[in-house]
Amino acid sequence: MSAEPAAAARPVRSGEWLDFIAISVCTLAWGTTWFAITLQLGVVDPVVSITYRFALAAALLFAWCALRRETMTLTRAQHLAALGVGLFTFAIDYAFVYWAEERVTSAVVAVVFAAMAFMNLIVFRVAFGQRASALAWFAASLGVAGVGLLSWEELVAANMSPRAWTGIGLTFAGVLAACVGNVYARRGELAGAGVAASTGWAMAYGAGLLALFALLTGKAWTFEFTWPYVLSLLHLSIIGSVIAFFLYYGLARRRGYALASYISALTPPVAMLVSALFEDKSWGLFALGGVALVLVGQALLMRARKS
Repeated sequence: MSAEPAAAARPVRSGEWLDFIAISVCTLAWGTTWFAITLQLGVVDPVVSITYRFALAAALLFAWCALRRETMTLTRAQHLAALGVGLFTFAIDYAFVYWAEERVTSAVVAVVFAAMAFMNLIVFRVAFGQRASALAWFAASLGVAGVGLLSWEELVAANMSPRAWTGIGLTFAGVLAACVGNVYARRGELAGAGVAASTGWAMAYGAGLLALFALLTGKAWTFEFTWPYVLSLLHLSIIGSVIAFFLYYGLARRRGYALASYISALTPPVAMLVSALFEDKSWGLFALGGVALVLVGQALLMRARKS
């Protein structure tokens, strides 16, 4: 009789370890991609660079499905959901992010994205009628407060310039687009779509929409044959897109999109360290206090999800 409870406990512990690994890998991956994006800026138009990124990521995911003999065929409802993810997450969201990083430092964009957890609660309440606990709202609010501290410091450092305001505004628009993308990802889950196949199609749709936008607006289809550009593109495609989003959507299906989206609040410490090393960005007490609020919010949100 004592063996049965122990056996029943193993899947729970295994699932928790899988969640921890997913959160850790996504945090490290996306914490470094913010700076990697800055290496994509300059020669190649941002929209064209994002097209390269997600076209390669989609091809790799389709290859993964083929190797594992997983079906890549989706139903009409699953394709519509993947199209929504492609439009809002991989096209609109990332276009805003790349444009934002032309105006403010990469770490600031990363920290502003911490507001995604709070915004996600609102969007899912409207879209699905999901009611979050008071603790979840409080936890997400701490993330927003942390965002406010760092955003204020950056604006002051930039003398409240229109360029800085525009960069932060673009980032918040990207946050909203990403939350809408999560709604479509949830619809794809409810429609029974597999994680790898649906993510691959979503990235393919996103790359296609971006390519169409580039053609209609007369963007130049160039490529920068330098090590920084090529290596950052590979990092963004493989680590920041294929691996990170595969783990992210898997975590979201197990633990909910509110918890998964809070990964965006965990990336700032990594992004801030990278920014300090490579962008000569210094951080004061306001920024460190903002990170502390974000981390406390994550712990409370984990507790809210368990309850």
